[in-house]
Amino acid sequence: MDPLEKTREIYEAFGRADLETIVRAMHPRIEWISNADRALLPWGGRREGIGGATSFFAALMENLEFEAFEPREFFTGADFVTVTVTGFTRARMRASGKVFESEWAHLFRYQDGQLILFREFYDTHVLVAAFNGANTKGHEL
Repeated sequence: MDPLEKTREIYEAFGRADLETIVRAMHPRIEWISNADRALLPWGGRREGIGGATSFFAALMENLEFEAFEPREFFTGADFVTVTVTGFTRARMRASGKVFESEWAHLFRYQDGQLILFREFYDTHVLVAAFNGANTKGHEL
């Protein structure tokens, strides 16, 4: 399966809450990076290895209730191992009950057919504001 197909499969699995399929796609030395500081958002920061990546999902699901999660555009790199995806999320923070909206970009890099690097970029301001009790909408990328 090529990186683009594998990336689409990962999003489909996320939509089904199928963490097993996502984990099977991961390289044992995966780096999982969210652009937020973990001191501000529990799922933020850098995580390493499959255990680190699964801890990201645990923190995400513990803190967010997704209302919309929409990967919109998929771009493959000239190296044929990198895929960039842009999309949109609307979610409610479980603790505060506040809603945020944000466009995002995800970068996937594969090695030997497995996901070795995931990086996400989103509007941390709106997420932190909602986490701390404010309703807010993000800015378009």
